Formats: sequence, C-alpha cells, structure tokens
Amino acid sequence: MTNEQPRVRPPRVIYCTRCCYPLLAATPITLDADGVCSGCRTHDEQKTIDWKRRERMFRELCDDYRSKSGKSYDCLIPVSGGKDSFYQVHLLKNVYKMNPLLVTYNENNETDVGRRNIQRMKDVFGCDYINFTPSVDVLKKMNRIGLRRMGDPDMHAHMGINSVPIQAAVRYGVPLVIWGEHGFMNLGGMHSYKDLVEYTARYRKEHLLRGFDWPDFVGEEGLEEKNLLWAKYPDDSEIERVGVRGIFISNYFGWNQDDHTGLMVREYGFEVNALPFDRTYKRDSNLNNVHDNGIHDYMKYVKFGYGRCTDHVCRDIRSGAMTRAQGIDLVRQYDHVVPGDLPRWLAYVGMTRVEFDAIADTFRDPRVWVKNEYGHWIKDNIWNHN
Repeated sequence: MTNEQPRVRPPRVIYCTRCCYPLLAATPITLDADGVCSGCRTHDEQKTIDWKRRERMFRELCDDYRSKSGKSYDCLIPVSGGKDSFYQVHLLKNVYKMNPLLVTYNENNETDVGRRNIQRMKDVFGCDYINFTPSVDVLKKMNRIGLRRMGDPDMHAHMGINSVPIQAAVRYGVPLVIWGEHGFMNLGGMHSYKDLVEYTARYRKEHLLRGFDWPDFVGEEGLEEKNLLWAKYPDDSEIERVGVRGIFISNYFGWNQDDHTGLMVREYGFEVNALPFDRTYKRDSNLNNVHDNGIHDYMKYVKFGYGRCTDHVCRDIRSGAMTRAQGIDLVRQYDHVVPGDLPRWLAYVGMTRVEFDAIADTFRDPRVWVKNEYGHWIKDNIWNHN
C-alpha cells in the first residue's frame, strides 16, 4: 500500500492535424475524417474561387451603391487603424474611387503606435472620420463587469465595434457597410467562401457578442440604459429604412494579412510594433489597444487553453509561411505567458491580482483544464501529441 496520490491527467484535447487549432475553440470548428479542421478546409477553398468574377461582382456592387447625387457617402468603413483597416480604405477609396465615411469605436487604451497609425490613416486617405469614445468611467465599470460575468474585459469593445458604426450608417443614411474578414469563417470555417455570407444582427449577437448585449450590463455597478446608448444596435425599422447591408471584403478578394501588411507599409507608411508582444511573435496585429494582445487574449487562454499565437501560427501554416512543427514551437513559447500589461489593467479598473485570478479561474473549461495533485492547472498540450 502507498499513500501517494495518483497522478492527475488532464482531459485529452483533439487538435487539427494540419494547423494547431484545438477542437474546443472560441470559433466553431469541426474536423473531417483526416483530422483536418474546417478552418483549414475553408482556407483551401480560396484556391478554387474565380476571383476575377468576384472582383467584377464587387465593382458592380460599388457602382450600385455609389451616390449619384454626391449628397451622401458611398459607403461606411468601421476602422481601428490597423493594417486591415488601411487595406479596406485603400481598396474602397483609392482603387474603386468610393467616398467612404470612416468610423472608429475608441476603447480608451490606445497604444502609441495605434495613435500614430490612426493619424497616418487620416493624413494619407483624406476621408471624413468619426472617432467615438464612451465615458471612461463607464468603460472601467464595463471592464470589471465583463470580466466577472463573461470572462472578457473587452466585451464593451465587441459591442461598440459592432454598434457604433451601424448607428452612424443609420444616422448618415449610408446603406453599405464594409467589413474586412468574416473571422468565424476564415479562422474556424463556420461558412464556405461559396456562401458569400453577409453581416447580420444575428451574427453580431450570437457569435461576436457570445449571446450577450448591452442589457446584460444594466443594473451592474450603477449602470443605466442612458449610459449605454452607444452600445445599442439599431432596430429593424431603422435598418430597413436606410437599407443597411454589411459585406465582407474577404468574400471578394480572399484574405492574406501578411500581404496586407506589406502593401500598407510600402504604400502608406503603416507602422508595425517595434518589438514582439508578450503573447505572440507577430508585430502587426491588434495594435490599437494596449490590452488586446495582453490580458484580453490571456483570458482566451485561460478559458480555452490557447491564445493569439495559435491564431497567428494557424494562419501562417495555412498560407505556407511556416511548418506545423515551427508553429507548435511558437505556441509552446508564447501561448501560456502571463502578459506584462496585467498590472496596468488592474490599476486601471481598481482590482487586485488575487481578485483577478479567482475570477479568471471560474471560466476555465473543464473539458480542457484540471488541477493536478499540487494544485496547479494543467492541460493536454499540442506538443504532447507529436
């Protein structure tokens, strides 16, 4: 007889055999008989699409929505100031000669490089531009509430990014809203490129907001409806009156972020981060918010067991920029890292590290995480499968 405790083993996680995504992911993913995920299969579709025909479709769409009188904007583009925003504005303003209105939801935690890129975007494209920032006091409360209730301190940003531009489209009578990629399709393969899916209120609520919305914040920390007017999605009658329609650029031109970065750096002086972030090797992604690549992404790791580095290596594996083995090495290096911006965020919202860890642990998916005999959280890592 022995008094030693049995070694605790974590639940087994199934990973895509081509990229590095786990089956339990933040975006809906399925695996085929070969163990290849739906995101990889959807990416492969880009090789079979008639992109010349799609370009003609896009050109005709622009002509249909172009203001004949010049008394209204031709389209509206939600922008963060990142490489994809630059690419969207470049395409619509300089290639297709549209007159877009640019709209930013400001999260109040801008990086220095993000501020410079926003200014650069205004300088080089010469478009009318709206930058909206909610009350900072409200945003701090929503950071805390979002972490406690949804495990996501940036839930306010998801609502703002997907509400403020649509409100502006209704207010200014702009029916065509131009989004970049359909993330759930491009990352996880939720749709096919053949579907030509468009932006809908249902997609916003059920997927981008995970089923939550502004009423879930009312009554918390004294927040009232009047504090959240900016977070409301226009009702159906307003959408129908203007004829608001949201399309994704990726359906007409495919999507390769590395290509976008290179083009925007060369043509417009887009600036990437000087150094890699704590949690990913990429220096050109999510540059507008101090905490996007930090605590926000760290909470995804806490919940699902993977982070932004996994997102980035999966894109690069699919595009042929790296091998799966190289991707796994990067995931092992970055995904688990506790970000250096955490103390800043804790001071911003007035929370202790002990409080944060206690809340964060309640969101760990039991299908991924288990505590071992020493009280440490462990999971089944992808490198254990090779």
